Amino acid sequence: MAEVIFTLLMLVMLQAVLGFDNLLYISLESKKAPENDRKRVRKIGILIAIALRIVLLFLLVSLIGYFQNPFSFMTGKIENVLEFAFNGHSLIVLAGGGFIIYTAIKEIWHMISLKDLTIDVEDKSKGTKSSNAVIVSIVIMNLVFSFDSILAAIGLTSEIENSTTAFIVMAIAIVASGLLMLFLADRISEFLAKNRMYEVLGLFILFIVGIMLVTEGGHLAHLKIFGDEIVPMSKTTFYFVIVVLVVVDVVQGRYQKKLMKEKSASE
Repeated sequence: MAEVIFTLLMLVMLQAVLGFDNLLYISLESKKAPENDRKRVRKIGILIAIALRIVLLFLLVSLIGYFQNPFSFMTGKIENVLEFAFNGHSLIVLAGGGFIIYTAIKEIWHMISLKDLTIDVEDKSKGTKSSNAVIVSIVIMNLVFSFDSILAAIGLTSEIENSTTAFIVMAIAIVASGLLMLFLADRISEFLAKNRMYEVLGLFILFIVGIMLVTEGGHLAHLKIFGDEIVPMSKTTFYFVIVVLVVVDVVQGRYQKKLMKEKSASE
């Protein structure tokens, strides 16, 4: 019992840490919904995602070999140019990473586009999506983010002999982390709304997340380009880059405020 409780606590912590980037995506994506419906969109999206995570957990436990073994029809080699052996896991991670990179670049470009500076208030609604479309996006990306965390959870519970107990422990950890996301989603969204400059930081963090997923997907697919194997970005490197981005953003913000005070004092 002590081992089960310890494993459960480890899983909850793992799901919470790995869910940070997911939570950031939810907060940024929900902004595309109509303003008076954003809280409902976040809650429904997360609740549906929790239920589908349990389904995904069951599927991965039952069919893990299918996701891990390379597909024969997607295995090939072009001498000294390209080598690959795609499996279900690699395709899901690559697709999710590519979509996140596309989303981050698109939103960053939207922010710096000069034409957006002259948009009238009446035209702002044109950039919004329907609530249902945002919910679908949140649910799909939640599943992409949860894929690796569920596989990690399966690895952590491999020491539990009873498979039913292991499944229950993983399900409880998923529900607990989902409820934590539900609790924090509104607060992070409100923080970003009050501190608009941090949206840029959030988008660049998502961009790094996308790169991390793409490199991981390439590694899982045993992808080699011109003889060089794709190496996944380590979690240590990822968190170091995030810390550097945050520190640079904070220092730049304070330096900008200092310059503004000096300018106002000189006038």
